[in-house]
Amino acid sequence: MLCEADIKVSWRARPRGFVALMSLYESNYLRFVHLAGDPARLAGTLVSRVQGDCELRLAVLEHMPYTSMLALTYVLPANGRSGFDSLPDLRLRAYHDARLLEAEALNPPADRQRELRVRAARPGERELHQRWMRNMMLNKWLEYCAERGHRFTF
Repeated sequence: MLCEADIKVSWRARPRGFVALMSLYESNYLRFVHLAGDPARLAGTLVSRVQGDCELRLAVLEHMPYTSMLALTYVLPANGRSGFDSLPDLRLRAYHDARLLEAEALNPPADRQRELRVRAARPGERELHQRWMRNMMLNKWLEYCAERGHRFTF
């Protein structure tokens, strides 16, 4: 039996260029809207709880005329410590008029330092590839969250 995961779709396979990246941002936006609604209308911190899954938290960091900055994370019990960990901790930028959603950073600022070390170690790695990897992760995570039943209500 053939399922959707077995079908090769070019934009999911690997970065091919700017147009493919923008298509991925568009897919991210559509998946996000399914979970949370219009990003321009969100406010504060929203929480989605589903039995058998971790708490999903969405925080609105800033609204600007044409964009919004958001933080999306799972709240996980800390291993062997009191408190909680937030993983993955994604910083998102929603472009309202273009209906695009970009994962700008993963686990900042510590991940930013790691990203800079990776760039230094592999100077030939292109920015397109790094953006592609972050946004593919976001796309798959949003799909997973929707399948688990997460929805943000306000």
